[in-house]
Amino acid sequence: MDLFPAFFGTEDIDVVVMGGGEDARRKIRLLAKTHARIHLVAASVSSDTLNEFDGRIVVHPLSATAKLLKGAKFAIVAFEEDLQQEAGWRMARTYRVPVNVVDRPELCDFTVPSILDRGSVVAGVATGGAAPIIARDIRAKLETLMPKRIGDLARFAKGLRSKVKDRFDDESDRRKFWEGILNGPVADQVLAGDEQAASQSFDEALAAGHVDTGVVHIVGAGPGDPELLTLKAFRLIQAADVVFYDFLVGEGVLDLVRRDADRVCVGKSKGNHSVPQDQIHDLMIAAAREGKRVVRLKGGDPFVFGRGGEELEAVRAAGIPTHVVPGISSALGCAAATGIPLTHRDHAQAVTFVTGHARKGGVPDLDWSALANPRQTVVVFMGVGTSEAIAEHLIHAGRSPETPVAVIENGTRENEIRAFGALHALSNIIQENGVKGPALLVIGDVVKVATANNDELSALVQDTAATLETA
Repeated sequence: MDLFPAFFGTEDIDVVVMGGGEDARRKIRLLAKTHARIHLVAASVSSDTLNEFDGRIVVHPLSATAKLLKGAKFAIVAFEEDLQQEAGWRMARTYRVPVNVVDRPELCDFTVPSILDRGSVVAGVATGGAAPIIARDIRAKLETLMPKRIGDLARFAKGLRSKVKDRFDDESDRRKFWEGILNGPVADQVLAGDEQAASQSFDEALAAGHVDTGVVHIVGAGPGDPELLTLKAFRLIQAADVVFYDFLVGEGVLDLVRRDADRVCVGKSKGNHSVPQDQIHDLMIAAAREGKRVVRLKGGDPFVFGRGGEELEAVRAAGIPTHVVPGISSALGCAAATGIPLTHRDHAQAVTFVTGHARKGGVPDLDWSALANPRQTVVVFMGVGTSEAIAEHLIHAGRSPETPVAVIENGTRENEIRAFGALHALSNIIQENGVKGPALLVIGDVVKVATANNDELSALVQDTAATLETA
């Protein structure tokens, strides 16, 4: 280990910063987030610096440096000239104060790492000055894994340590209890910003001596590309004990589930309901009651034709803490990836999402007259099997048979299929391109935007139209 990591406590300490330029300002910006008293020594200080840190720094002349160093916890030398830097370094060494000299690693007793700040939780990544950009990039990756309120959780736990110590004599019992608290519903309530509910849950668990119930997160996995996951979804997937997932969830997303977590497929496809909806509810509830962190992973957004609302109601009715994490709807993700703007000033002033599948099968009872408005885009979920009837209803209601359509299967994935044509030929387009579903049907003039400046797509549309006319 080339570097030994250590952290300075900042309560009731004095820190000396030498220099009045931009380097000093950047260091003060970091120090201003701490509780330290900041003393700035410089020949001159810009008005911008004085205004930014008004009430947070005390400015001193250079002649006060020695006096200030006698009581300082550490010092940062941020002069711009080499001779001034070396003079500041020698003075700090004289008074045995740990010192950092900006951009001079050979003169540093310590380096300032790339810092991830979450209040009571602070992470630092350092390379000893060798490659600060690497440290910055690692910190950025850590930020995707660390919840914004993780510092609140640490502070919350700190205030309850004495209660737990009084409740459990055995250290292993205390550790097991804390694991249940910090990896269960209490932690999730704190991270959601509801510390009042967390305190109540904590008191109940402490009285019982253990954490009985886990937590359920209903998470949107997006259209398929794992890079379209939200940061929160990514973090929860990696923390889950068990993941119940649908067929619509892409393999790339499932690869992010940690190896020791249970994966349970509860997907449904046309004519094949592998796990009844009520049984999915029961499975999630049972896993949560075993104290597990449960993720219900659903393609797209869980509240857009995903039965997420039904699952939320069922799990909450069972008394299980439940949270919902939105995802990029397949309608948004697949259309964008295809280059189709769902709204456009020249083509569509509204967009409507509808299902192409009725609750008990067949064609849904939709307001076809409203959907026939030519100035809106219609996006149909689960409409492959009823595409012929959908086209007939829309045309009968007044939509032009030549309205452009796009069919997108497995959108944003490597095995994606895109097909284009006109509304009157929708069913044939699906058959000719071997689309089996699930797929999205995008109906409206906005589809022309995807093909207008794309020679390959334009040729594909023309070839498809010629083939269908011949047939």
